[in-house]
Amino acid sequence: MINVRSLACAFLLCSLALVARAQTKPADPAVPHLEKRGQATQLMVDGKPFLVLGGELSNTVSSDTDRMKVVWPLLAGKVHMNTVLTGVSWDWIEPEEGKYDFRLVDQLVESARQNNVRIVWLWFASWKNGLSSFAPAWVKAAQDRFPRTQIRGGKTIEVLSTLSRNNVQADARAFAALMRHTREVDQTRRVIMVQLENEVGVLGDARDRSPAASDAFAKPVPKELMDYLAKHKQDLLPEFKQVWDAAGSRTSGTWEEVFGKGAKADEIFMGWNYARYINAVAEAGKKEYAIPMFVNAWIVQPEDKGPGDYPSGGPQDHMHDVWRAGAPLVDLLCPDIYLPDFAGIVARYGRSGNPLFVPESAGDTRGAANAFYAIGQHRAIGYSPFGIDNVARLMGFGPDGAQPAGSQPPPDVETLPFSVAYKTLAQLAPSILEHQSKGTIAAASLNRQKPDQQIELGDYILNVSLPRNRRAPAVAPDVTGYGIFMATGPDEYLVAGNNLQITFTPNTPGPPIAGIARQENGRFENGKWVVTRYLAGDDSVLRDDIATAADMGQSGSGVRLSAPDRGIQRVKLYRYR
Repeated sequence: MINVRSLACAFLLCSLALVARAQTKPADPAVPHLEKRGQATQLMVDGKPFLVLGGELSNTVSSDTDRMKVVWPLLAGKVHMNTVLTGVSWDWIEPEEGKYDFRLVDQLVESARQNNVRIVWLWFASWKNGLSSFAPAWVKAAQDRFPRTQIRGGKTIEVLSTLSRNNVQADARAFAALMRHTREVDQTRRVIMVQLENEVGVLGDARDRSPAASDAFAKPVPKELMDYLAKHKQDLLPEFKQVWDAAGSRTSGTWEEVFGKGAKADEIFMGWNYARYINAVAEAGKKEYAIPMFVNAWIVQPEDKGPGDYPSGGPQDHMHDVWRAGAPLVDLLCPDIYLPDFAGIVARYGRSGNPLFVPESAGDTRGAANAFYAIGQHRAIGYSPFGIDNVARLMGFGPDGAQPAGSQPPPDVETLPFSVAYKTLAQLAPSILEHQSKGTIAAASLNRQKPDQQIELGDYILNVSLPRNRRAPAVAPDVTGYGIFMATGPDEYLVAGNNLQITFTPNTPGPPIAGIARQENGRFENGKWVVTRYLAGDDSVLRDDIATAADMGQSGSGVRLSAPDRGIQRVKLYRYR
């Protein structure tokens, strides 16, 4: 059973440097920034809390201006997104060294303004998915000037080396130019965050084995990292501390002396070097326009045997201490989540006060559940499915959008589960942000394998489950259910979601049975609650075996959530004996 009060206390105890950075306000409060508000760190846009209901475009679609003319109104009008994550390639803005072309950037900013959505730049520069495919041709072709990573056997791969001053300086100069131009041209503050690079790390080996990297690996671990370990010894994440402890918890020495021999030491070495490189890029950009900046991680896959199978040195959850030490100017460490264990991954990424944002994930029914859960349970600043320009991704057709044989053509996009979920979250955004700050919010994501959950919220336990037949309540259907719950006052809740039913059990002294005093279905219009239907009777009865319900201390009635017609409800409870 999730205890929201305990989670809130744990959240308040987190005081690492990452949280402190999130509280720093810019000189102009209208500039997008992260701010600690009560029990949540929230994204502030135009001086107000902002919930990112985002979607990431396919890698290069933003360079296709004709295609984007179709995509913009689809995302804003049909899928109810308020933010678009779009790639900006180093090669696109600096095709010749020192000569910048911002025409595409200007078009994207203006299109966002016309469609009343925000933008998150994805800075595809030195690395994208670990590789250097988006670097300009003048960088790629000058290998002696811009050196590459080498793996075992002396093989050079298409990955720019983190150990090269030329590499980082060239990337940082271009990024600074982008941020300077963004500040100058974006007068309505469409651009609210930046992702630095994409899913960085060495592929094919645990570390760079070039002469420069091998020389650095043989030298002592930098003092900055050792000072961080000493300062945060009691707060280090357990999987990282275990590596350090296993090598003797040394306070100085070479990388192998401090972290042991093998792939784990190699990965920590690469994590430090990627973090320092990206921190230098962030520093250059923030000098021009200091808006929130984050990195994203390629999550370790079940088939991966070790670093190098996944990008070694990237901001995977077990590497967060290295990234905090090496990249203090990076505001968030974010997961790209396509694995089934969404709840477990976001929990690990929310440790030690790391504000949660999910820049890549699913956009189908599973994605709807993910968005509700991350925002409600982990106070995420937002959520974003990938490849949102392809409608098939909203139907769960897979990474390439291929439509299964025999499937029906796509229906109206606005009626798809994910679009309905975003429409609901958009209505609830002011309430969600308020209750994130207060710590009076929770969420659930259920399926056939996990059909029930208990959540402590306010003065009641919410018994949340997949919907059941009134005459056969023990049988769980094979559906995805999700919901978000807010304690709005004594005995009062605002709840929203799909494929769920909820009963309530008192959690404070007094009469032991909770009943429904008043139940309203409705929607929010301009922030005001509008009742569309008063619910009672058959709307609220969840089981006919009343004697069994009474033995369980239940009334037999509760809330049944079904989107879109019964997707948002306000409930007033009473207690009896």
